[in-house]
Amino acid sequence: MAGLRGSYVCSCAFERNIFLKKLKLHVVFKDEEQFKRDYKEEFSRRGISENQYAEIISGVYEEIDRRKASGPDSVKRKKIISESYKHLHPHLLRLKDEYLADDFLQMITLSKDRFATKEALLSKLVKEKAPLTYSFKVFTDSFCDQFLEEMENFIQSGLPIGKPNTMNNYGILLLEIGFKEYFFDPLVFNFLSPIAKILYPDWVGDGLDSHRPFIVGYQLGKDVDLSYHYDDAEITLNVSLGKEFNGGELYISGMKDELDWSSHCYKYEHRKTRGLLHRGQQMHGAMEIEDGERYNLVIWMRSSSVRNKCCPMCDRKPNLVEVEGEGAGFTVNNVDICCTL
Repeated sequence: MAGLRGSYVCSCAFERNIFLKKLKLHVVFKDEEQFKRDYKEEFSRRGISENQYAEIISGVYEEIDRRKASGPDSVKRKKIISESYKHLHPHLLRLKDEYLADDFLQMITLSKDRFATKEALLSKLVKEKAPLTYSFKVFTDSFCDQFLEEMENFIQSGLPIGKPNTMNNYGILLLEIGFKEYFFDPLVFNFLSPIAKILYPDWVGDGLDSHRPFIVGYQLGKDVDLSYHYDDAEITLNVSLGKEFNGGELYISGMKDELDWSSHCYKYEHRKTRGLLHRGQQMHGAMEIEDGERYNLVIWMRSSSVRNKCCPMCDRKPNLVEVEGEGAGFTVNNVDICCTL
């Protein structure tokens, strides 16, 4: 038994992996004394002035406050959106086989056939150069077009939009606009989980049982790239939805705890309808977009049976905090919660 489903995060969410965008640096912040001690040499090397340091500290506190408020804020946005937003393509709210590419449908069938071999499943995938990364066509062209039209319609509605994560400023949290129960739940639990369990048994454990899907957008004058990082996920699927663009290739290497990951980095070129499947703890980023607009669907997929033993963000047994909203995929079973936000 994985435990009781609830809304929990590890307490490290409020002190670790805080991204300083101007410095392209992830930091840990427990208090100002620790922060000055740990990053004194780094800031000195970069010639950070007293005024710049004060600005950095202010930004860190602002990000921590944002994280603490993200759950309640998301709940408020979902309520406003459910009451006010009129979907352009309401039929997309329910996942249908006709939205999925033929190879993906065949992969789904193979993953549920107890007589099918792993080799048969792998024959439907493209093995990319980075370790244990695979690509395949996920959706049809027409679905991608309509899905992007829906996203643009939502943006133009003027309704509140949540920030996808600590690094991306432009995007949409899809669980806030009605795509959970009948779209992403079946996509992740019924289709992607059986496939991932064959490809990544050590990282999927008893199965993928929660997810965080979002859209990210890149264009000149907005977000143009993405610094090296790893995801708060056991498995990540990154699907290109379009539009026309040049540059913006994804680069990916090995796992975060591998000493030589920085010297073995591989490029992956986004192609509309195709998705890249990889372990969430693999280091990756995005090169600068040169022109046009690029939109991707990213799904962080989580396994409570894995992360309950070790938080992927701090590599320790999770110290759970109960929060309002979606949480981060942890479950509890007769254990103490350290506090409630």
